[in-house]
Amino acid sequence: MGDPRGFLKIKRRVSGYRPVEERINDYSEVEVQLADDERMLQAARCMDCGVPFCHWACPVSNVMPEWQDRLFRGDWKGAWAILEDANPFPEFTGRVCPALCEASCVLGTNDEPVTIRQNELAVIEKAHELGLVRPRPPKKRNGKKVAIVGAGPSGLAAAYYLNRAGFSVSVYEGDRKPGGYLRYGIPDFKLDKSFIDRRIALMEAEGVKFITSARIGSGRFGFGTAGDNTQLIRAGELESSFDLVLLTIGAREARDMQIPGRELSGIVQALDYLSLQNRINASERSGVEPINAYGKQVLVIGGGDTGSDCVGTANRQGARQLTQIEVLPKPPEHRGSGEPWPLWPKVLKTSSSHLEGGERLWSVNSKSFKGKNGRVEAVAGCKVEWTTKDGRLVMNEVPGSEFEIAADLVLLAMGFTHVVQDGAVADFGLDTDERGNIRTRGSFLTSNPKVWAAGDSRRGASLVVHAIADGRAAAEAIIRSL
Repeated sequence: MGDPRGFLKIKRRVSGYRPVEERINDYSEVEVQLADDERMLQAARCMDCGVPFCHWACPVSNVMPEWQDRLFRGDWKGAWAILEDANPFPEFTGRVCPALCEASCVLGTNDEPVTIRQNELAVIEKAHELGLVRPRPPKKRNGKKVAIVGAGPSGLAAAYYLNRAGFSVSVYEGDRKPGGYLRYGIPDFKLDKSFIDRRIALMEAEGVKFITSARIGSGRFGFGTAGDNTQLIRAGELESSFDLVLLTIGAREARDMQIPGRELSGIVQALDYLSLQNRINASERSGVEPINAYGKQVLVIGGGDTGSDCVGTANRQGARQLTQIEVLPKPPEHRGSGEPWPLWPKVLKTSSSHLEGGERLWSVNSKSFKGKNGRVEAVAGCKVEWTTKDGRLVMNEVPGSEFEIAADLVLLAMGFTHVVQDGAVADFGLDTDERGNIRTRGSFLTSNPKVWAAGDSRRGASLVVHAIADGRAAAEAIIRSL
């Protein structure tokens, strides 16, 4: 422990954001960084608890007390070495992880928790600044070859560990660049894509081979991804050319709503909207008509992180009016008795995007879309009440509460149901489970003895940090198997 009384003397201080009037005019990262001396003081608040529940809550099993102590003492190299031992990509989690660890910080039982996520980001960026993060290829190869299909966080984590263990790793990505949801889903103002490029360059220098614009099987192309240089690769080619194939293709089947008027134009899936803006920022030619919120009345359906990302993007595009609705009730501002520490609490989250403008409504059920000349003009909805019956939440419409929200651009941000089942899943002949994801037996082995699966494609849509943890676990299992 850096300072036994640090948590008593030092108050939590977060990094904060750039001014709203500045940041809504660009797509640069909104979060700023504290000076090194301030960051070291924040690390001093860590109490090195006898039972570190932060470590318990972290999907990648980060050992926070140890590297926070090194950070407090100014030992950036030591802090980075401990951090990297558990987390291969702290530059990603340090920016987009919801910090499950902080919800379980012991200090949070009667005070504000340690700024673990921001401390983590400071450590990895200082490590790069000091030239500590360098390519470390394996000293020898073991003669085994693994193909990874999908270059999102799970695939990248598996490639990272397999390569360092001496495997020859080829990562196939259907899009133009690696990164998956990190690159084409998360807005640049939360994760600048130069940090993905920096990590990919390191992995390539260590021997990982990336093959982009490579579609496995005959599946659908993602929104704006099809290009003249796209190559189609048969599933059988990978099975015959590699010792093992690992699918990390995510869960990209977007949840839709089948209500009257859904066929109207101007109703767009959130990921299509967000990915197109990221492609524009990267000067990628998509061949798809731009979706621009400038001067429009925008309605975002879905109250989660993806909906928040749509709010931030629409504000930057110049939306005239912005409303975000959620069918579930408004969460409490503080954890309730049903979610005691150290569990992750379902509390109200106000993101940087919400602070930039727009109205948020809860307990709203969308009944139909209304429009004219084939284009959406409004959403008809009603208020709902939630009651508990047999331990389950039950939704009931409030009589006489019907109303309309004017909207000429509707963004559906209701999450994802399961992995896309055509393409690679069908061509490899894989079984799916009751939720529609790839069924794995025991750990990561699918119904095809040559094919394994990891990440959202087998678990269902979840957090980036869960995908990284699953990719690492899959790599460890493959190492044992091969």
